[in-house]
Amino acid sequence: MLRPRSITALAVAALLPVIPLTAAPANAVPVPAYNATQTALDPVEEVRAKLAAIPGLRVQSATVVSGKPFFVLQYRQPADHRKPQGETFEQRVTLWHRGFDRPTVLHTTGYGGVGGAFTSEPTRLLDANQLNVEQRFFNTSTPASKDWSKLTIWQAATDQHRIAQAFKKALYGAKWVNTGASKGGMTSVYHRRFYPNDVDATVAYVAPHDVFNKADSYVGFIQQAGTDPACNAALRNAQRNALLRRTAMVAKLEAHAKANGFTYEDTFGTADRAFEAAVLDTPFAFWQYSNQAACPSVPGSATATDQELFDFFDQVAGWGFYTDEGTAGFLPYYFQATHQLNWPDVASRTTWLRGLLRYKEAGDAPAAVPDAIEPRHDPLAMLDVQAWLSAAGSRMLFVYGENDPWSAERFEPGRGTRDSHWFTVPNGNHGSNINQLPAAERTQAVQILQKWMDVPVTALATQRTAQAIDPGAQHKHMR
Repeated sequence: MLRPRSITALAVAALLPVIPLTAAPANAVPVPAYNATQTALDPVEEVRAKLAAIPGLRVQSATVVSGKPFFVLQYRQPADHRKPQGETFEQRVTLWHRGFDRPTVLHTTGYGGVGGAFTSEPTRLLDANQLNVEQRFFNTSTPASKDWSKLTIWQAATDQHRIAQAFKKALYGAKWVNTGASKGGMTSVYHRRFYPNDVDATVAYVAPHDVFNKADSYVGFIQQAGTDPACNAALRNAQRNALLRRTAMVAKLEAHAKANGFTYEDTFGTADRAFEAAVLDTPFAFWQYSNQAACPSVPGSATATDQELFDFFDQVAGWGFYTDEGTAGFLPYYFQATHQLNWPDVASRTTWLRGLLRYKEAGDAPAAVPDAIEPRHDPLAMLDVQAWLSAAGSRMLFVYGENDPWSAERFEPGRGTRDSHWFTVPNGNHGSNINQLPAAERTQAVQILQKWMDVPVTALATQRTAQAIDPGAQHKHMR
């Protein structure tokens, strides 16, 4: 699965500062409550006045960040878009305003909203306005009834549809592009599938598309990742050695859990099952966030100590995630994966561990969903998305990483796909973006985006922009 991890876990690129909203950043100027008598020359009040015209929208806070108005908003949505007069909830949205005549980027992580002000790569390339939308059922963007049947890709796409239509009418009439990384990229494509005309283009980063749930190529892909087969052999050996020392390793894990207050009752059930899930995940996680340069750190020798193995698996997979506390905030993802998104089938294809595994579903998506709410699997949802992309997808730009395991199952064009483009970052992982492409391809990708958005091609197309990782890309594999 795509599984979230702390933003500090990814060291492959420098992060843009994300400005927390719990305390005013040094370059954020708090703005007093709206005063209708204030001059229209006040940029924050000018935007706020237009926001007031959107029914169901509430301004939670307003600041000036880097000289531009930044708003935290709450937008009222139907819990069920088929019953708009029924239950409602507030969905968290942030707005960073550049200009009413600028393009607008509709960004989502596919999970909870970003904790503060940040700019996605398309926003920087276009000097665009940016709306960041929190996925329904994450954090506070959750209906009070918590009716899980209302968490579908169509319901979430309709959330974005209503937001796009409202802001187009009230504020932004120029071109729009939606974007996201990983699950956020998937979410952006689903939005286009159901509402293809809401935005003019889509930029999806490292977005997997697992059309047939059991026909996975992830394990085979991972075994070819990197430039030195010895690295993957070392990862296999580390897995085998850990499982052969299961008793000692699980004892270490139980002590680690006790020291940190971790429990397993609601998800994996036991430390033993959590241990097996983490060991299975490790090659996937290694190539998702590391690269060839990290291969010497793999303890693949039989002489590796128990502690060396334990520390390695903690660094790569993270023992803390395989706990009730580590997975609690991401139940909506596991529900979606079980219901519609599908998930990697790793255990059955990890042939070198046969005879050492004890659990049929050590960490598959359904294992993380309580039986009381576990949905029936819908095998047609991803087939439908692929059929649309193949027959009618247009102005889609995809960026993948060469070694990122999620690239094994990617969105693919069809005979009816028009004006769409696929780029792969050489040796790239799950943090891959346009900025990391070779110079000629980077220029091509930026020029395509700027042309779509009616933005004159500038020096941005021929030089590297400040490198940053979209917070939406901070998702790590957990089967």
